[in-house]
Amino acid sequence: MQAKLKIILSMAIFGTISIFVKNISLSSGEIALFRAITAAVVISVYKIISGRRISFSDIKKDLPALFVSGIAMGFNWIFLFQAYKYTTVSIATLSYYFAPVIVMAACPILFKEKLTIKQVVCFVMATLGLIMVIGVSGIGKHSNNLIGIGFGLSAAVLYATVVLFNKFIKNVTGIDKTLIQFFAAIIILTPYVFATTGIHIGSLENTGIINLLILGIIHTGICYCLYFSSLKDLKGQEASILSYVDPLIAIIASVTILGESILPMQIIGGIMILGFTLLNEIKLKPRRFYGIANKKKNTQL
Repeated sequence: MQAKLKIILSMAIFGTISIFVKNISLSSGEIALFRAITAAVVISVYKIISGRRISFSDIKKDLPALFVSGIAMGFNWIFLFQAYKYTTVSIATLSYYFAPVIVMAACPILFKEKLTIKQVVCFVMATLGLIMVIGVSGIGKHSNNLIGIGFGLSAAVLYATVVLFNKFIKNVTGIDKTLIQFFAAIIILTPYVFATTGIHIGSLENTGIINLLILGIIHTGICYCLYFSSLKDLKGQEASILSYVDPLIAIIASVTILGESILPMQIIGGIMILGFTLLNEIKLKPRRFYGIANKKKNTQL
């Protein structure tokens, strides 16, 4: 129960990220950079206090995958923050949560995994849900939302890239993996920000600085520690299902706190995206039926 509460709390906090990002008057690249720097400091302090060190001799083989996934993570944040600027948080979030569907489609190609009928149905229905969200957003005055959806889907592709590369990482797990990915993101985002928008954190007012610190310390550093410390006590399926607290909170915050609107057709499409990706995560257990069958067989004997 404690592990479940940790992951629910971390996901609920993740769902409020947009509220703080919208109050930081910096470019998406600069926000992502300082988010990674702050979170890396927080997690490093946590590891020092807990006495857990990274064994660099064990991670040599995984460094290329860690580095690439870290780059993808950094630019994934940039595209998601850009999506918030062009469309509502609800639509950006629904576009972003198409990532599990992308992973589902990529695994048979990359890992020779066979798609089940259930996975095919979930993929088709989630895609139809995305089409409903995009179709409504492209009408009349809502046409600018398509840019935001494009950024949201780009963020989804990059997040799917992180998930897929993590499958190749064998010797590094949990918070260590994330910390190294943060450092990789910092290494790449630093020259990217200098080459594009430059560093303007000095121009931030107190409100912007506070929001940036909350984003880095609480939403990223502390929440990642909560999330990964809970995984060891939960099954993968339980963690996947509980992670859907994030988009639900994000959509609720979008409508209630930010005052953004969402159309009925987009709600239906969003339910299809989240519902069928969640259904794909749920593994049915035939154990009970198998036991009943055995019982009947033994009775007949």
